[in-house]
Amino acid sequence: MNEAANTPVDFLPLLIMVLVALGIAGVVIGLPMLLGPRNSTKTKGEAYESGIIPFGDTRRRFPVQYYLTAVLFIIFDIEVVFLYPWVATLQNDSVKLRAFWAMGLFLGLLILGFLYEWRKGALDWD
Repeated sequence: MNEAANTPVDFLPLLIMVLVALGIAGVVIGLPMLLGPRNSTKTKGEAYESGIIPFGDTRRRFPVQYYLTAVLFIIFDIEVVFLYPWVATLQNDSVKLRAFWAMGLFLGLLILGFLYEWRKGALDWD
């Protein structure tokens, strides 16, 4: 039995959904612009940092340690994201051994990266 080719009528619900989404987005963005107050003061234009009055140049350079910590956090966060689907694949007998070795390789490389960062002193807080 041949399946009928998709016709433009088949995509009508998708078109309606996209138009409704764009309409809601337009209302959510446009309504505050139309109804909101337009009081611009010097205080509103200042940077706000946790209730502390800013001092000095706000474009100062951050230490490299800040960026290294952020990258390490992202790396280990991604590791956790990969562990959840891996556990789900272990339920399937046909890919169990392959999934085990793939995750072993992944965790081995992750541990090597962690040891490299540790040896370079990226985890020292002094």
